This record gives sequence, C-alpha cells and structure tokens, in this order.
Amino acid sequence: MENPILSVAHVKKSFGGLVAVNDVSFDVEKHEVVGLMGPNGAGKTTLLNVLSGGYKPDSGSIKFKGIEIAGQPSYKICRMGIARTYQIPQPFGNLTAHENVMVAALYGQHKISRKAAAEYADKLFDLVSCSSQNMFCSELTVLTLKKVELMRALASNPEIILLDEVAAGSTEAELPQILTIIKKIREMGKTVIMVEHIMKLMVEAVDRIVVMDKGSKLTEGTPAQVMKNPDVIEAYLG
Repeated sequence: MENPILSVAHVKKSFGGLVAVNDVSFDVEKHEVVGLMGPNGAGKTTLLNVLSGGYKPDSGSIKFKGIEIAGQPSYKICRMGIARTYQIPQPFGNLTAHENVMVAALYGQHKISRKAAAEYADKLFDLVSCSSQNMFCSELTVLTLKKVELMRALASNPEIILLDEVAAGSTEAELPQILTIIKKIREMGKTVIMVEHIMKLMVEAVDRIVVMDKGSKLTEGTPAQVMKNPDVIEAYLG
C-alpha cells in the first residue's frame, strides 16, 4: 500500500512477563474493512487498546494518515479521527439512549453545538435502525446496548472505527441486521477494523483478515485465503 490510512509497524505491548502483542505489523487502506481474528488470548483487544490510546505500546510505530500517534492519549486519538467500541457497553444508565449519543458527540467532536449534536444523534439512530431513543440505557436489551455503543463511537465522526465484538451476545437472527449496519458505516466513507468471533459475520463483512495467535501476527489475506490456511486451522483447532 502506497498511502495507507493506518500503518502499524512492529508494535509490542507487555504486562509484566506476559507479551500480549508481539511485533505486530499491518497496513489498512482508506475505506477498507479489516478483520482481526484469533483464538481467545491472541491479543486482539489489547491491540485495539493500543491503537486507540488506551494502552501505550512498549515499542513500535502507529501512523494515522502519516502522523505518529503511538503513545498519544485516547482523547487526542479520538479527536484526530479514530474511535472504538468496547466488548461490554458501559453507557450512562441514568441517561436515555439519545442523551448518551449526544454526550459522545459533544465531547468527541470539536466545537459542536448541543443542537448539532442532537441532530447528528438523530441521524445515527436512523442509520442503525434503532427506535429506543427515549429509553434509559439501564432498560435496554443486549443488542440495543450494542447499537448505542456503536452510535457513541460514531458520534465523534471518526475516519476509522474499531469494533470490538460488536455482535457478541446477538442471536443468529440478529446477525443480518448487524451486517447491514457495518455495510452502512462503510458507505459513510468510514474505515473499519473489527474483532469478531462469529465467523459468518467476519467472512461476509470484511475485505481482509489479519490473524493473531499468542500475541503475534500469524498471517493475513482475504477471508477465503485465511480460512484455508493450515496455520490458522491449527491455531483454532490445535
């Protein structure tokens, strides 16, 4: 790739004697949907935390549009244009779903008015086909909470969105709705990096998969290439 929107080079992150991310490198093109795949404990979520500023890498480079961001605090990385969701949504339970998304817009974007934040939140509720604007988040179902988490990340109007198991807890019948939402996000011009264990969703949603195992990058390629890779099969089935 000549001008990737995100370039990850030799990133390492350890916790004491545990190496969670070990010399991981890959590039992401603008508007691409890239999957991060690997067995439990492979380092996928830790890598997302490093990319979004939650953790400072021990070494390596992370460049967003050519600018080094490794070690920058998460709020700065968010305002530069990278936002993320979390496996377990933690909204403000005493606020409505709409208010939660508004708060994210107000604090995630530069100089946005309360009116503009409300209007942007309305657009996001339409995008994800959610009609629970006026319900308190403490009353919402798992799928709706996942939608609120996604809208909160989108509320900062990022160029790259990092999705951490956005389909976790969803039923088989709910997967097409999630796939449609991911496609709509792409149509908005966003670049997506997603961690997901539901292989059907991964295969149908992404252009390319980066496979991790025990903290290291095992391989990368199209979904078809990755699924046939004997090293990937070994990592999952042992």
